[in-house]
Order: sequence, then structure tokens, then C-alpha cells
Amino acid sequence: MRFALTLACLLAPAGLTAQRTVTRADAVTAALARGARAALGRADTTAALGGVRAARAFPNPTFSGSYTKDAPNYHALGDLPLDLPWLRSPRIGAAEAARDAARYRFAFERAAIRFDVDTTYSRSLAAALHARLSRRTAADADSLLKVAELRRDVGDVSELDVRLAAVNAGQLENVALDDSLASLSVLLSLQLQMGLTGDAPAMALADSLAAPPDSVDAATHGREFLPVAAAAASLRSADRSLTLARASRFAPSFQFGVDKGDPSSPNPNQLLPVIGFSLPLPLFNWSGGEVTRAIAERDRANAELDLTRRETDAAVSRARRELVAARDRLRRSAALVASADRVAAMSLRAYGEGAIALANVLEAQRNAREILARYIDDLAAADAAARTLRWLTTSPEEP
Repeated sequence: MRFALTLACLLAPAGLTAQRTVTRADAVTAALARGARAALGRADTTAALGGVRAARAFPNPTFSGSYTKDAPNYHALGDLPLDLPWLRSPRIGAAEAARDAARYRFAFERAAIRFDVDTTYSRSLAAALHARLSRRTAADADSLLKVAELRRDVGDVSELDVRLAAVNAGQLENVALDDSLASLSVLLSLQLQMGLTGDAPAMALADSLAAPPDSVDAATHGREFLPVAAAAASLRSADRSLTLARASRFAPSFQFGVDKGDPSSPNPNQLLPVIGFSLPLPLFNWSGGEVTRAIAERDRANAELDLTRRETDAAVSRARRELVAARDRLRRSAALVASADRVAAMSLRAYGEGAIALANVLEAQRNAREILARYIDDLAAADAAARTLRWLTTSPEEP
């Protein structure tokens, strides 16, 4: 019963009436709306969208006018580049693939922001639990010191027990102060990620730290993850750019215009049509440099895709193993906390009855305190492992 009460008091969310409470979802929303990383990702995505619009646009015609002393004297000529399918299709395809890569990278960056904020939120909850545990154990140590003083006054124990209890109470008070500062530091870091001030606490955490469900890693096999999708899109863009570089050697244009002012003509003001066709002749420049660069970029994108796929698979496998190990540690820690808490309560009762020495009580309480602190750490580790796996396995279909 005492273990259940202690654990419930520690894991219950602590609300401060003077500060606004913030849920985990609120923290993530604020970080996505105000964070610089999200702003950079939105700018890159907008730039890629602009690239697609530019690739889809048809080339503008050019107009030129001239005057010559030879008849006809006046010339007006327009030049319209022909956006042929073998030029237009790879250009648009490369831009659309680059847009997809930018969108996937932005989605993964948003997932990374959510992961960072979620992890910091969990760390802040764990640090707050450590601080509350330290304050509780410091209060228990102070009560034990008073019990030792009362027993000394009635002659049951010596001054040594009082001194030992005083040293223990002083040490635990220092630990409580350090844990409170650590909790404040993590909370301020969370506020900075949310775009808030980081000089003073301005909020209280509303959610509690709980063990992850067993279905976190379900339905993740056989899915294409965001880093791999972005690398594949970059490879498609590089491949289409190579096709465009090879096809752009021959970019014909259509010429049209009129001539006017032929004195030998019965009607000097008559407009004489001019129609022409131009085709570049690759005598000196076969676009070898552009093609070579496009081939290098294609090969680099192919290598990055292979590396990203292998690294992502390894990271996902490692995250799954860490999640399984964290769940096992969490289950064992929960069982140890119950046993250690009962031992501490029994030893305190026995000391009050004069059955054991104070050193045994301090040892039992220290074990219970360390095991409960380890349980909090294991709870935070299991939560972090589950969120890491969820982050790494984010698919392009998810919002």
C-alpha cells in the first residue's frame, strides 16, 4: 500500500496554479509553429515548389527589330524556343523529384522536431520525478533524525545515531537541491524549443510519464521510411537531370517575322513574311561538362540512397532492440521497487521498536531510493526508445 501511494504521488502530474499547464501536444505544436528548424524546412519546400513551376513554364519568345539600307529596309523577327517533349519531360521530372525530396526531408525534419520536443518533455517529467523523490526522501530523512533525537533523549540510543541521521539528512537535502536545479534546467530547455523565454519557468507540465504500449513497433515492417524516400527522390531528380543534360545539346527554335520597305515592289509598304528554323550545331561544345557533372550527381545520389537505406535499417533494428531491453528493465525495476519499499518500511518500524540499528535503516532507505530512481530512469528510457522507433519509422503517408 505504501509503495502504491508513493508511486502514485510521484507519477501524478504536478500542476502549478500560477503557471499555465502545457500538454505534450501543445509543446510540439508550439515548436513546429515557432521553431527556426521548421521555418527553414518550409522555405526549402517552397523553393522546390517554385522550381517545379519554373520547369513547367514555357520559354518566352524574343523579339528583335532592325533597319538595313538594302531592301527591304525594315525587319521584325521573333524567336520562339521549341519546348519539345524530350526537353520538357526530363526538366519537369527532375524538378518534381526534387520537390518530392524536399517535401520528404521537411516531413522528416518535422518528425525530428516532434521527437526532440517529446524527448525533452519526457526528460523534464523524469527530472521533475527525481526532484520530487529527492524532496520526499529528504523529508523522510528529517523525520528519521527527529526519531533518533527522541530516542536519544529517552536513553534508547547514543549520540552516534543522532549524528549519523543528521549527516544523512544533510546529504539528502543537497541531493534534493541538485535535482531541483536539474529539473528547472530541463524545463527551461523545453521552453526554448517551444519558442518561449528560457530565463524563468513559465509553464507546468500537464502530462505524466507512462510506460509505452506493447504495440509501438507494430506494422513497421515493409514500409518505406522518410529518409529512404527522400534519397530515392533525389536519385530520380539526378537521373532526370542527366537526361536533360544530354538532350539539351539540340534545342531548336522557331523564327517568324516580317520585312517591309522594298522599293522594287509595287507596294513598298507590303509586309513580307519571314519564317525560319534554327538548330544549334554542337561543333565546339558537346555539353560534356554538364553531362559529366550530371553523371557524378546521379552516382552520388545512388550511393547516398544505398547508404541511407542501410543506415536507416540499422537504426530501426537498434531502436527495436533498445525498446525490448528497456521494457524488460522497466518490468524488473517495478518489481524491485515494491520489494525495496517494503524492506525500507519494515526496517523503519523495527528501528522504532529498537530491534535494529540506525545503519540498517539508512541502508534499506538508500536501496529503496536508488531503486525507485532507477525505475524513473527506466521509465524515461523506455519512453525515449519507443519515440525513437516511432520517429525513425515515420512513413511518407503519415501527416
